[in-house]
Amino acid sequence: MSQFSYSDDVLRKLFGDIKTVALVGASPRGERRASWRVMRFLQQAGYKVYPVNPDAVGQEIHGEKVYATLQDLPEKVDLVDIFRRSSKVAPVVDDAIEVGATYIWMQLDVIDEEAAAKAEAAGITVIMDRCPAIELPRLQQAA
Repeated sequence: MSQFSYSDDVLRKLFGDIKTVALVGASPRGERRASWRVMRFLQQAGYKVYPVNPDAVGQEIHGEKVYATLQDLPEKVDLVDIFRRSSKVAPVVDDAIEVGATYIWMQLDVIDEEAAAKAEAAGITVIMDRCPAIELPRLQQAA
């Protein structure tokens, strides 16, 4: 269980507000990678998902071109979903602030309280140590 608590209302608002997602750390290596599965889940849930991974530029994941950075994306994204180690989060948060993201989601076991505070000071709602592929179905069942 996560030490971070987010109300269902906050999570419902996030899922209702977002249309576009940048999935940072997206892996083209198939179903054994959580980022690959979560990207597919978000697409199937109706969101436009842009994979971001500088090591996979030139490839496609789930039919979407892979981008090197958030700044390279063809449109502003509502949510930046981070699949990186906690020690690598701060630069991604800086980029999310720069591109004007509304929400930042750090996946299970991804925690950077200092970066989260910086994002929140910039007006971005931050979720840490959670997975949208767990939270969205849970909320739908509870409704």
